[in-house]
Amino acid sequence: MKTILIMRHGEAEPMQADDASRNLTEQGLQQAKDVGEWLKQYFEIDAALVSPFVRAQQTAEQVLALQTPKFVETCSDIVPSGSAHTAIDYLETLISMYPAHQTWILVAHMPIVSYLVDRLCPDTMPIFSTAAVAIIEYNEQTGRAEFTSMQLP
Repeated sequence: MKTILIMRHGEAEPMQADDASRNLTEQGLQQAKDVGEWLKQYFEIDAALVSPFVRAQQTAEQVLALQTPKFVETCSDIVPSGSAHTAIDYLETLISMYPAHQTWILVAHMPIVSYLVDRLCPDTMPIFSTAAVAIIEYNEQTGRAEFTSMQLP
């Protein structure tokens, strides 16, 4: 069994013409740091996929500051308009390529974070508050996943 953590970025600045360049607010930075501290207590993150958008990169930086994942990649499949189908296919490929990595985190945005959960766990599409994390147990042998809980900041 693998653990997949799907996280929405922390609180971001108001919408701008260039959505990809929005920064986290001070509150968003603190949310990400708090969630990172919580995650450290319960999970050893081995691998991370992070949206290229600035606010997701900043969130991942705070979350991963307390951990030393072996694999970190910027993934353009997990932007707000990305395809959950493509992203999960890619994640499953990576999981098969790196079988020693037990815990994976994806740091992305609404609405794709909800679609990712639904793709792994059909008929489960939670709405994520900022910096929320969905915790999913994934059986790589069967491709089946179970949504276990949602951690809020």
